[in-house]
Amino acid sequence: MNILGIAGWKNSGKTTLATSLVAELTSRGYQVSTIKHAHHNFEIDQPGTDSYRHRKAGANEVLVVSSKRWALIQEREEKQKPDLINLVKKLAHVDLVIVEGFKTSSIPKLEVRRDDSVGAAIAPNDPHVLAIASDKPVQDSNLPLFDIDDIVGIADFMIKSFKLTIKKT
Repeated sequence: MNILGIAGWKNSGKTTLATSLVAELTSRGYQVSTIKHAHHNFEIDQPGTDSYRHRKAGANEVLVVSSKRWALIQEREEKQKPDLINLVKKLAHVDLVIVEGFKTSSIPKLEVRRDDSVGAAIAPNDPHVLAIASDKPVQDSNLPLFDIDDIVGIADFMIKSFKLTIKKT
């Protein structure tokens, strides 16, 4: 499967860009899945729900199923986050997997920069960055540069870069 990382520092606009790209690409008929890096003990099941009670009782895995969706919750003791490629293998085959976070992974990436972002530019030290989306001029790179709000242009670039079959426009 094709994998695109959305990489940037905290509050750089990664989630907004990722969700906008998902909406744009799916509106064109592409199938897109996402992987979102979260911090430490995030909860997808809330206190009081049956799945929460199962997990707190000690279940290693809880699979929550309805006619509309399912979610697998797996408890992990490891301090390291799981390997990204192994996580991708758990997904159904789609045209593109958009990964938010995992900025040090060796996958093709779109770097997101905002004028008020903290943290050093990623592209100069990462050969996997394909392009940059920013709300300011970028002087330290010869990579393709997109306005952070140019979702159509970024989507067109991703389709061309990954040689995705044209669905609909």
